[in-house]
Amino acid sequence: MDEISSSFSRRRLPLGALRAFEAAARLESFRLAADELAVTPTAISHRIRELEETLGLKLFDRQVRKVSLTVAGQRLFPVLRDGFDAFAEALRTLCPEDGETVVTLSALVGFTARLLLPRMAEFRAAHPNVQLRLHASDDTVDLRSGAADIAIRYGYGPFPGLVAEPLFVETFAPVFSPRLALASPEDLRGRPLLHCEWRHPAADTPTWARWAQVAGLADLDATPRLVFTDDSHAYQAAVGGLGVAMGSLSLVRDELETGLLVQPFGPVIEGRPYNLLRLPTASRAVMAVHDWLLAVLKA
Repeated sequence: MDEISSSFSRRRLPLGALRAFEAAARLESFRLAADELAVTPTAISHRIRELEETLGLKLFDRQVRKVSLTVAGQRLFPVLRDGFDAFAEALRTLCPEDGETVVTLSALVGFTARLLLPRMAEFRAAHPNVQLRLHASDDTVDLRSGAADIAIRYGYGPFPGLVAEPLFVETFAPVFSPRLALASPEDLRGRPLLHCEWRHPAADTPTWARWAQVAGLADLDATPRLVFTDDSHAYQAAVGGLGVAMGSLSLVRDELETGLLVQPFGPVIEGRPYNLLRLPTASRAVMAVHDWLLAVLKA
């Protein structure tokens, strides 16, 4: 024990190697760790190799395009992760937040454009000392990496290590231009149906086939013919009278209120919940954004 203590005194702790290990373990990738720390993947590999040699332990099982923690690595990782989080929180409490603070909010592209952007003036008026930076992406960001401070995500999770607050459950129904003059579900037969392409389709994905089953229209032709990778484009096509879209009722709310689109009949089917995610160690500025989002978005 004395030998170990002297080898790893505070002055001799390999902090650079420990930081490289923590990032690689958290991101499960030497390449992503290199991007986060602004070094090369070779440098990450070299630092971790040095740490393994210093410890006399193997920390990663290296495979083609993938790394996984060994038993020793699994024991070391949570200690370092929690330690770095504690350092960051301590530094946050020391830094004054009287000036303007930047908070990055990550959300899906459509959600950002249709639900967040129209509310930015309202947010600025409520929190003039917080500069809200919107990161619009359908790719998941790791809040621990610092790429964003708070996020809105669609789905059930899990969200390990994060505080998750459900906002509302998305609902879907047929929406279309009033020029089409459709009065009932039966009027959809023979009409062009606009399809949105989902990245990870599942049994509860709000497709036309699922809606037709709930509506009892077994003979409705739900074969995809006109498909959009961006749901906003599908809604624009519906406004233009090109067909009927399976619309997210929260995202097309403005079009429904102005009469550009109508939703005269159901059934309305449920999707999944939107969740507001943050780190347990969120700063006061992040919590201000968090509480404001709950106030304006939570059902």
